[in-house]
Amino acid sequence: MSGGRRVSCSRAAVSLAILLCFVAAAVAARPAPATARAAANGTCQSRVEPFGYKCEEHTVTTSDGYILSLQRIPSGHAGGSSSGKIPVLLQHGLMMDGVTWLMNSPAESLGYILADNGYDVWIANSRGTVYSRGHTSLSAATDPAYWDWSWDELASNDLAAVVQYVYAQSGQQKMHYVGHSLGTLIAFAALSQQQQLGMLRSAGLLSPIAYLDDVSSPLARAAADIFLGEALYWLGVNEFDPTGTLFTYANLVSREAVHTLVTDICEQPGIDCYNLMSSFTGDNCCLDNSSVNVFLAHEPQASATKNMVHLAQMIRRGTIAKYDYGNAADNTNHYGQATPPAYDVSAIPDDFPLFLSYGGQDSLSDADDVRRLIQTTLNSHDADKLTVQYLDDYAHADFVMAGNAKERVYGPLMAFFKLQEK
Repeated sequence: MSGGRRVSCSRAAVSLAILLCFVAAAVAARPAPATARAAANGTCQSRVEPFGYKCEEHTVTTSDGYILSLQRIPSGHAGGSSSGKIPVLLQHGLMMDGVTWLMNSPAESLGYILADNGYDVWIANSRGTVYSRGHTSLSAATDPAYWDWSWDELASNDLAAVVQYVYAQSGQQKMHYVGHSLGTLIAFAALSQQQQLGMLRSAGLLSPIAYLDDVSSPLARAAADIFLGEALYWLGVNEFDPTGTLFTYANLVSREAVHTLVTDICEQPGIDCYNLMSSFTGDNCCLDNSSVNVFLAHEPQASATKNMVHLAQMIRRGTIAKYDYGNAADNTNHYGQATPPAYDVSAIPDDFPLFLSYGGQDSLSDADDVRRLIQTTLNSHDADKLTVQYLDDYAHADFVMAGNAKERVYGPLMAFFKLQEK
């Protein structure tokens, strides 16, 4: 891991305090366990079929053995066949799962809206999330090796497996891709390496993540600056689950010390432990209580601590590169060179259709970072193949949870799709 295991106990304690601030807010607001994460039912049964839509549960196995769940909504509310329909693959972001696209009513959630507009909708769930914890030989609960991955593997293995599966299941129909947050980063990485281009029509990227050095989220910035991921690794935490296994490790620090540290952190400018979503994502303009309640029932999901370290490396360094193992020898062993290879986003073909939508209040996909991406990395992209939308009042969660996203984001996105289908 970057920085090795040499993390001081005091730094680990502070890191845990910030983490516990997140945990306390999430758990306090979470609904009763009977509904949390709809643990007894799959996504189809808990979020799709109750609204009258057909839904299929699928699984796909990656080249490194991870068994991923995948939901298909083959038709709209009126029914019908999926035959001949253009597929759309939806990919969620960090600490989320496929419910990302189903949090609001059918009139407001992108998954349902696409189905009602004649698309064959496929919803991905990344490794480590509640319905994608299977593996051909490893246990998520007992094998640390299960969690030995970052978003590098999400781009090279998960995305590849899911795209190939959808392509085959839909009769070799090229698909549109829609990603949110981390779902955009793995698309940038895969496309920059010319992966899956022959199976994709376009990519819609909401709250795009590439450069991260201007991240303004106080919690994300603090976590990166104090090496939170490295501290958790030092404590032996391979699974980053804010509402689950991390409680176990909180006992390594005295309750009094944690209480003092959490109090101090919650009093810092820009950090509101009672409104943690805004503290983390920016001031979302257009969420309602019903969507927030669905969010709290299903999220946050687990990720790998290694993945959190990788993202923190990007925040601190301002680079888009593969995971840094922290020393020349380990990097050479993995990559054949002393430093991790960079992803060259400018290598995405200039004629590949891209739709980018970003917000002025987003503290994770910061507007300055997105502008840097557009001006320096996508500056040679064909003008008629690049659509950029800027919404001054939108923050990170608005793009998937706002009540007015249908009019402001999804309508323009589907119009963009139609242009690529001619």
